[in-house]
Amino acid sequence: MIPVKPSERDNTQKRKTCPEYTTRQVVIDNLPYIIMTLLGAALFIVGLNAPFWKWLSAGLYIFYSMVGAFWIMLFICPYCHYYGTRGCPCGYGSIAAKLRSQRNEDLFRKKFKRHIPIIYPVWMIPTIAGIVFLIQKFSTLVLVLLILFAIDAFIILPLVSRKSGCAECPQKDQCPWMTK
Repeated sequence: MIPVKPSERDNTQKRKTCPEYTTRQVVIDNLPYIIMTLLGAALFIVGLNAPFWKWLSAGLYIFYSMVGAFWIMLFICPYCHYYGTRGCPCGYGSIAAKLRSQRNEDLFRKKFKRHIPIIYPVWMIPTIAGIVFLIQKFSTLVLVLLILFAIDAFIILPLVSRKSGCAECPQKDQCPWMTK
């Protein structure tokens, strides 16, 4: 018989206590973030006039949005109860396990509060840019894109997060997002 380290035993127990999310559920949980990213990029494409700058800005925004997701996987997920499981509603837990080793779950709240501001600009950059575009030269299409972006980013995405994945999270009591 091969001895099992306590950390391996803990991971086995964890996998038994976490719900398993299907690929469909993971896609649904990520869809508002993906839509937000595409709408944000569309704001740059429609709002800027110079072809080079519109495509560069849109591309950089999409890149930053993707970096933000990986930032969470690298610096928050290793402290999460769902690390290394399919129990993470956004699917980050199993990806994070391929990128970094697990860390102390007791530090989850501290790490979440420290690193989550890194992705706040994903919400703010298109909002501010859209307002600037409207002030510089009003466009109905920019206004519609900005309204759709705001609805998705500030209403739908938080609602899906709080009602879907976060509602069942075993760390919701330690999570700054859920204890607001």
